Amino acid sequence: VHLIPVNTIREDGLNPKSRKRIMPDLLTEPPAIDPVYEAHVYCNIPSIAERSMEGHAPHYFKLVSVQVLIRHGDRYPLYAIPKTKRPDIDCMLLPSRKPSHPQLEPFIKHMSKGSAAQMDGSLSSLPRYPSHSLCEMGELTQTGVVQHLRNGQLLREIYINKHKLLLSDWTAKQLYLETTGKSRTLQSALALLYTFLPDFDWKKINMKHQWSTIFCSGSCDCPMRNHYLEEEQRRQYSLRVKNSDLEKIYVDMAKLVGIPTRQLRASNPIDSLLCYFCHNVSFPCTKTGCIGMEHFKVIKRHQLEDERERQEKKLYFLYSLLATHPLLNQTVNRLQRIAEGKKEEIFVLYSAHDVTLSPVLSALGITEARFPRFAARLVFELWQDGKRPKEHFIRILYNGADVTFQTSFCKDYYKRSSKPMCPLEKFVNFVKRDMFLVFNSTSYYDACHRRPL
Repeated sequence: VHLIPVNTIREDGLNPKSRKRIMPDLLTEPPAIDPVYEAHVYCNIPSIAERSMEGHAPHYFKLVSVQVLIRHGDRYPLYAIPKTKRPDIDCMLLPSRKPSHPQLEPFIKHMSKGSAAQMDGSLSSLPRYPSHSLCEMGELTQTGVVQHLRNGQLLREIYINKHKLLLSDWTAKQLYLETTGKSRTLQSALALLYTFLPDFDWKKINMKHQWSTIFCSGSCDCPMRNHYLEEEQRRQYSLRVKNSDLEKIYVDMAKLVGIPTRQLRASNPIDSLLCYFCHNVSFPCTKTGCIGMEHFKVIKRHQLEDERERQEKKLYFLYSLLATHPLLNQTVNRLQRIAEGKKEEIFVLYSAHDVTLSPVLSALGITEARFPRFAARLVFELWQDGKRPKEHFIRILYNGADVTFQTSFCKDYYKRSSKPMCPLEKFVNFVKRDMFLVFNSTSYYDACHRRPL
């Protein structure tokens, strides 16, 4: 069972073609949970310039490395609601169509040239940008490309223009790039890199393929991780069964489209409905009537309730610790080597999915974070103290907000210290030791194979 996506941080505006509006404009954040507001946030439609806290530090600190984990941008649904017309979204890139970006046209030209790129295995056969007049299932949309062109531009202004992280004579060895084998993650990575790098040189792009959505590489054997995931899915199921409003909505929608309720539920209608919503297209109709905003609100509200209960019950947290240890361990090892002065990658990009980012946020203890929106970004910055060059600190930012002191390993440090960052060793100790304490274990292997008491 695929863990259900929930919610995220958004501005407003949109309209790929002149279509009937299905949603109101939102000006201020409502006080209570509002499913329509949260859906807006999840869509993350590019509009006003984004404010961000990346790259902020006292003047005597030096930025030495940046590692970025992104979710792919806006995509066409992975599921279809049976017996309804698929949402009419065009995946051809047209700079004249909104949302657009000044770099969209040169991006398209550049992507059509990329024969010199080094791409692992199956990545080389994937298209470099979306190009279907009716999007294919799961395909990145123009909105998704623009979201990451904007991400790359924002990070370039901070890390390249301000902090000179990569100079104009940068080399392939200074980058580490890894993506899952989906066109939407590869294309999202290329869009971000295109506007981020001092100049985009195909000969220096060496993209590695990651077959696992949790980026566990060679450390994927973990029976207890699977155990906690199954328990979490049982919790999800039980919450859904208890929700009588949700059941009524599913029954009603199933009648509208003329299929059994079970079949409608299995088609994950929220995935499809979010596409209609994000692209401002009227929800689908049949001869018996139309799926409407009330259906959408009830399903979306249930997602938000599920997310809240997920935080309380801790099963997902236990799953997350085991799911993300390999990726966090790789991150920490790299940061340690850089801090020791060894030549390592200065800029790292992992292009991934909601099911990658969500457990990382949970494992780090960032419980206030919304579920990863389209084109969400999680950034790890490594800083050197200019006054004490042997001391290194990290900052962690989620969609531009500094969440360093929301992490479980740096909450207490914040109360006692005047430094605006977290000592690197706090992060190292968390990943190498403290992640396993809750399992009464001392290592990843032991935590993965020890049955709970």
